[in-house]
Amino acid sequence: MRSTPLTLTIVLTIGILSVSTAAILIRLATNVSGASGVGFSLVIAASRLSIAALFLVPTWRSFQPASPNAIKFAIGAGVSLAVHFATWISSLSYTSIAASTTLVTTNPLWVALLSWFWFREKPTRATFLGIGIAMLGGILIGFDNASQDGANPLLGNGLAIVGAWAASLYLLLGREAQRQGLTVGSYVTVAYTTAAITLFPLPFLFSSSYVGYPILTYVYIALMAIFPQLIGHTSFNWAMRYLPPTIVTLIILLEPVGSTIFAIAFFQEIPGSQILVGALVLLIGVAIAILGNSAKVS
Repeated sequence: MRSTPLTLTIVLTIGILSVSTAAILIRLATNVSGASGVGFSLVIAASRLSIAALFLVPTWRSFQPASPNAIKFAIGAGVSLAVHFATWISSLSYTSIAASTTLVTTNPLWVALLSWFWFREKPTRATFLGIGIAMLGGILIGFDNASQDGANPLLGNGLAIVGAWAASLYLLLGREAQRQGLTVGSYVTVAYTTAAITLFPLPFLFSSSYVGYPILTYVYIALMAIFPQLIGHTSFNWAMRYLPPTIVTLIILLEPVGSTIFAIAFFQEIPGSQILVGALVLLIGVAIAILGNSAKVS
C-alpha cells in the first residue's frame, strides 16, 4: 500500500474509529454478561489478547530471531501491555467512558518523563508546561465524582492512570526491542503472546470463569480483538513507517473524543461540564508536551 496523503488519512481515520470502539465493546460485553468487577475485566482483557495472539500464530513461521536483550525487552513490553489492559478495562467498571479513555491516553506525558529518567532525554520547557496543564486537567476529571457514572469514580480514574503508566512502559520497551533487532512483526507477535499468557490465569484468582456467558459476550470480545486490537493498533504501526511518531501520537489523542461520542450514542452517557473542561485541558496539555518534545528533536 502506497503512503499517499489520502491513504494515510483513510488508514488513520479507520484506526481512530477502531480503537474508539474498545470502551464501548467492553461496556456492552459487561452489560450483556451480567458480570462485573475485576474478575470479569480480566476475562475480557485475557480473551481479547488471546484471540489477537491466535491471529498472529502464522507469523511465527517467519519469525526473525534477534539478540537475547531484544527478546527480553519484547517480553517486558508484553507484561506491561497485560497490566495496561487489566487496569484500564477494570477502570470502565468504576468510572465513565469519557474519564477513563481521556486519562488512559495520557501516555505521551509519561513517555516523556520516563525517557528523561531512563534515557536522559530531558524534556523541553514546553514539554514541562504541557505536563503541568495536563495534570490540571487530570485533577479536574479525577475529582468530579458528582457527575461521573460508575460505582467508584476515584478508583476507576486511578486504574486508568495506572493503565497509562503501563502503556508508556510498553511503548518504551517496544522501542528498545525493535532498536535491538526485532522487526515490527516479530516484536508484536512476542508482545501480544506474552500479554495473553500473562493475563490468562489471572481471572481464576478472582473466581471468574471463561465460560457460561451469553453468546453475545463472546461476540463483543471477538470484535475487540479484531477492531481495536488488530485493525486499530496495526493502522498506527503502519502509519509510524511514514509519519513522525509525534504526529501519530497526537492523532491517537482523538480516541477519547471518538469514545465519548460513541458513549453518547450507545448509552446516552453525557459527560458533565467539569469532565468536558478537564478533558479539553488535559488534551491541550498533552499536545503541548508532545509538540515541545518534537521541537527539541527537530
